[in-house]
Formats: sequence, C-alpha cells, structure tokens
Amino acid sequence: MTSSDKPSSDTDPTTRPDSQDADTKAVTEAALFEAFGGVRGMVETVVPGLLFVSIFTVNKDLHVSAIAALAVSLVLVVVRLIRRDTVKHAFSGVFGVAFGVVFAMMTGNAKDFYLPGMLYTLGLALAYLITTLAGVPLIGLILGPVFKENLSWRTRNPGRKKAYAKASYAWGLILLAKCAILFPLYWWADTTQFGWVLVALKIPPFLLAVYLTWVFLAKAPPPIDVFAEMEAEERAEKERKAEREREAAAAAAAREQEAAAVREGEYREY
Repeated sequence: MTSSDKPSSDTDPTTRPDSQDADTKAVTEAALFEAFGGVRGMVETVVPGLLFVSIFTVNKDLHVSAIAALAVSLVLVVVRLIRRDTVKHAFSGVFGVAFGVVFAMMTGNAKDFYLPGMLYTLGLALAYLITTLAGVPLIGLILGPVFKENLSWRTRNPGRKKAYAKASYAWGLILLAKCAILFPLYWWADTTQFGWVLVALKIPPFLLAVYLTWVFLAKAPPPIDVFAEMEAEERAEKERKAEREREAAAAAAAREQEAAAVREGEYREY
C-alpha cells in the first residue's frame, strides 16, 4: 500500500489538539485570502463598476463611462505589475470590464455593461451546484492546490470533502439569490438604479460565501499535504537506494576479499 492509499491519521477532528485546531483555522484564513484576492481583490472588483455608474449617473454618456471603467482596470493591472504582485484577480477584472464595454458599445444600452458579469455569475452558481452534485465540489478544486492537498480530499479525507460540498452549495445558492435579484432589475430598472444596486451587491454576498466557507473548513479535518508526502517518499526512496548501493558495495568488497584469500591460499600451496 502506498502513502497515497493510506488513510490520514488526522481525519477525525476530535483527535486534534487545540493548537492544531488554531493552526488549521489560520491556514484556512490565509488560503481563502490568497484564493479570493483579499481586500485588494475586492476593491479591484468593485472600482470599475462603481466608476462606470458614477460617471453615467452624472452625464449619461455611455462611451465616457465605459472608457473610464476600462482605463481604471488597466491601471490596477499596471500597479500590480510594477509592485510584482499576483495579477490574476486584476486581469480577470480587466477581461470582465472589456467584455462589458464591448456588449454595451454594440447594443448602445448602458445596462449591457453589466450583462457579461451577470451571466458569468449565473454560470458560476450553476457550476458550484452541479459539480457538488457530481461529487467533485468546485470549491475543493479551487482550494485543493492552495492547501497543497490537490484531490486527496475526494478519497482520503471524507470529512473535508463534506465541508467542501457544504461550501460549494453555499456559494451556488448565494450566487443564485444574487441573480434572482439582478436579472429582474436588468429588465425593469433604469440604468442608474440598476448600476447602483449591482455595485451594492458586489461585496456582501461574496463576504457571506467566504465566511461560510471558512466556518465549514475550520471545523473540517486538516488537509493532507500530498506535496510533503511525495517529498517524504522521494527521500525514503533515495535512502533505500543508497542503502542498496552500500549493501552492494559491501557484498562486492566481501567477494573481493574472499577471492583474494583464495588466491593467497593457492599461491602458498604452489
């Protein structure tokens, strides 16, 4: 049986000491912060849309509002590049804003600036729910590499898989609720009202989903560090190989000594 087949001794949270619980919670907070961008990621998500609706509220100029939103997204990326920070959240913001600008320019309807993001939110909500029903919760696929556990939670850590399923359901239902508010407003509200409601709904549902994810994972068994296991296996294999080489060298030396003794005996007889 390989280490990848062995059950983890830490899969029962009742057997862990308090210090390990605290460490698990701290690691969970750090992983969520990294995966979802933290405060800065939220700011980069909100600012382009906020700028768009603010300018449009004042002058009703679609082109100026769209260009300003796209420009500030690019500035955020440039700032991250200059600071050599992770740019994935800023880049995703640029792509989202760019699609919104294209949609709005093509239709001439300022509300269409928000349509790609709404469709993405709906698709993401369905992805969370469908993958969970399929036994592969999306939040586990997202956070597994961050926790260095990859997909070990699927077969070796059932308590953690259950936590990922709960978190994915929470994300899916929260995002569906957000869509249930926004899509009717897309048809009924004017652009300014709709834009301000959408900006107001950017952060609270996200924070709620992240908080519930933290709650579920903080109570779950700790992740199995498969990278550490692979490194340990590599070290053990190197040690076994070195031991085999030492044994082979010792055996060769013994055979050489035996052959030398035989030659010496033959020489004396001669």
